[in-house]
Amino acid sequence: MVETLSISNGAKSPEPIAGAGIPPSEKAWQSTFDVAHRYVDFLEHHGTPEQRARWDDFHGRVVLSESQKVLLGSFTRTMPVLVLAGAWCGDCVNQCPIFEHFASVSPAIDLKFLDRDARPDIAAHLKVCGGQRVPVAAFFSEDFFPMLTYGDRTISAYRTAALAQLGQSCATGIVPPKADAIEAVVADWLDQFERVQLMLRLSGRLRELHGD
Repeated sequence: MVETLSISNGAKSPEPIAGAGIPPSEKAWQSTFDVAHRYVDFLEHHGTPEQRARWDDFHGRVVLSESQKVLLGSFTRTMPVLVLAGAWCGDCVNQCPIFEHFASVSPAIDLKFLDRDARPDIAAHLKVCGGQRVPVAAFFSEDFFPMLTYGDRTISAYRTAALAQLGQSCATGIVPPKADAIEAVVADWLDQFERVQLMLRLSGRLRELHGD
């Protein structure tokens, strides 16, 4: 017979929810991160020449302001970021190069990319609205405790799509967004990177382990 634990008010703990599943462990996330690719390697492994040209073109259109560079340079806590992506995906074309710009300024950002179809067992835990949308960025502590999952478009991108009444779930990336739209998405993503960095720096557990 399995004993049911009691909580402080004397009530029995609730029964487990059927189908709750088991999320990946810290070890599983780290193992996945270890086999994921750096930005250039990801494109070499998974992108066609035409797709790589689109990524390169958008990468050249992203410009960080001096204040954004200062903010990124102030990051001190190691922050692994695993991006589930597809070289063919227009939403990835118009967002993932932004992350590479962030990582190039901040040594604290440990950035890798995982092809959506390479590890379906892991990708299944990064769904958006029940679908395998990309890109999705998974943020971790340095010992691979999950911190935040964010995707597939930022609020600015969704506002633009809504105003234009686009019906496609994933753009082609052939027509790049305007400069002001790029700036808005950069700011949206930087907010998320900064949020996780502050979560890590203010974590009592990590401060006890590593100090401020």
